[in-house]
Amino acid sequence: MENATHPSYFNLTMFVNIGNYRYPTFVLCLLLYALIISANLVIILIISREKTLHEPMYIFIMCLSINSLWGSAGFFFRFFKDLLSDTHLIPRSACFFQIYVIYTYASYELTLLGIMAYDRYVAVCQPLHYHSKVTSKLVSKLVAFAWIFPAFSVAVCVYLASRLPLCGNKIPKIFCANWPVVKLSCVSTVINNLVGMLVTACTVFLPLAFVLYTYARIFLVCRKRSSEFRGKVIQSCLPHVITFVNYSITVFCDIALSRIDLEALNPFLAVILSLEFVVIPPIVNPLVYGLKLPEIRKLILRMLSCSKSDKQTKR
Repeated sequence: MENATHPSYFNLTMFVNIGNYRYPTFVLCLLLYALIISANLVIILIISREKTLHEPMYIFIMCLSINSLWGSAGFFFRFFKDLLSDTHLIPRSACFFQIYVIYTYASYELTLLGIMAYDRYVAVCQPLHYHSKVTSKLVSKLVAFAWIFPAFSVAVCVYLASRLPLCGNKIPKIFCANWPVVKLSCVSTVINNLVGMLVTACTVFLPLAFVLYTYARIFLVCRKRSSEFRGKVIQSCLPHVITFVNYSITVFCDIALSRIDLEALNPFLAVILSLEFVVIPPIVNPLVYGLKLPEIRKLILRMLSCSKSDKQTKR
């Protein structure tokens, strides 16, 4: 207990010294972030303004885009500063706030994907009861649950981590994360581990198991139906499946990275794998839903053609 401290700053040690390449990297990442913002804003604006899209599936898609903006903001604002800096010290309060934002982003995403799986399950397996089961009132309750439960559970994890006396301040990542902070503790972390496992089970493994269960049921129903029916189901469910598989891979990569010695990995590979979790889903989600779902794709093309015709009229 003699070395127990509450450091004012944490040192993010995963940043690689890239010298003068930091400026092109900064511009590239800025363009990437601009793409994330614009792509997700297009989805949000189209769904919110188009009354024909005020249906459960599209409301959930809009929530995914809002969550992508939340998570990417929690990462990129700090990341830009660190890219241009020679030191990578982050204040204690800012570090725990970033942990809260990124972990709620991760929890929101999987909870929403689980809810969307239920929506697809009822639409495919119980189509005659869809409108009586998936009502606007139920959608509101599910969306509220998707935000409130992760917000509370992650807050408990962050609070417990912030109370620990620490014997160091080095975090081997490019953003703050809960487990690397807990590993710095000078005292037993049994409570943190138990709460962390419980929250992970509720926000990661339960949604994962539920999605797998619903798609197993959908698969069994499709086996007995016509090829035309299967084609419609694939068109409806494929964007959700792609999003779910993509996000599951990034989550498990991040969990694996937090459990191994990152300093033994190639530093560039470690950075790329760390970035995958907070960068790829916010880019992939709007592109998948914008290109794969015909209703959204038509409205995007119509919006682009209208803006193009307006420019020609002004000329």
